[in-house]
Amino acid sequence: MDTFQNNFDGEVEETESNTTSLIVTHHGKQHTFSLFSQSTIADLSSVIQESLSVPSSNQKFMIPKLGLLRPPFSNPLPISSLAGKRITLMGATAAEANAVSTAGREVDAAAAKRREAHAKYAANPSHHVDSKKLQEEATYTFHTLRPLAYLPNPERSLRFLERLRDDAGIKATMRKHKFSVGLLTEMDPAVHTTHESRTLGLNRNRGEVIELRLRTDAYDGYRDYATIRRTLCHELTHNVWGKHDRNFWDLCKVIEKEVGVGDWRRGGQTLGREQYAEGEDVADHGAWEGGEYVLGRDERGGRQDTAVVSSVSEGDVSAVELSRREIMARAAEERMRRQKDAERTAEDSS
Repeated sequence: MDTFQNNFDGEVEETESNTTSLIVTHHGKQHTFSLFSQSTIADLSSVIQESLSVPSSNQKFMIPKLGLLRPPFSNPLPISSLAGKRITLMGATAAEANAVSTAGREVDAAAAKRREAHAKYAANPSHHVDSKKLQEEATYTFHTLRPLAYLPNPERSLRFLERLRDDAGIKATMRKHKFSVGLLTEMDPAVHTTHESRTLGLNRNRGEVIELRLRTDAYDGYRDYATIRRTLCHELTHNVWGKHDRNFWDLCKVIEKEVGVGDWRRGGQTLGREQYAEGEDVADHGAWEGGEYVLGRDERGGRQDTAVVSSVSEGDVSAVELSRREIMARAAEERMRRQKDAERTAEDSS
């Protein structure tokens, strides 16, 4: 087969042996084919299939004035009539067609897997729901949150308490140690500040009530969250140990580490070596006396047997007085509500 490098597409040269040479362009490359002058397009198609591995069924010829010729090539026109015409072949080789087919099958298979996975998870939305964890979180938590309604912006204090309750590290250690706190509230800095010390937290009766110093002494802002969380770790330790002895500090250190590791949203960082922020005195004390919550003394010097906290309903915060018995009753009600909510969630996801 002769090749004419300098000819245009489709240029025809008659030879002494009565053959016709055609230059056909395929994928931008020129190929020369020599056939008997009386051969037809069907004969050219067969030669191309053998030489370029382009199946006849994939071939299409673009020829000026004749237009686009598609298989089957039944036109009896001899190729000698294509003299001076530019011939362009369109069509994929067998290897190219197989590659496209294989890629298509892979795409279809991947799409089918995605559809299957989507249908599976759509039909089973509870696939990752841990019903045991939900039950434990409803039991081992702070069942009531109360800001001090008579101080500025009690709604902000409530959000601060909610952040502590929902802290991933705090929730993890509450479940592990089975801590259940009836009431988590804030303390009034002025009430718990003396010339000798400042009280940062209080634990009443091993977890019935925990008070935290959220605000600055000047009431112009809130203290550092990490420091308050360390204070909470300290007060949770009092659920087990009352005195600040070796047992207390060993457990406190364990809880602080657990809270840091359990806080996956912050990369599991520990709380640090310092127990409290620099310059702050460690002071926590107080307990139930005579079965009532002693906050201080009234104007007559008598004992004050109720704690001033606040109740939250639909975004409104109002001051109320709760005795120890009322605090415990409300905590029990909240605990039962949370457990029922957890049970319903587990049932809905099963």
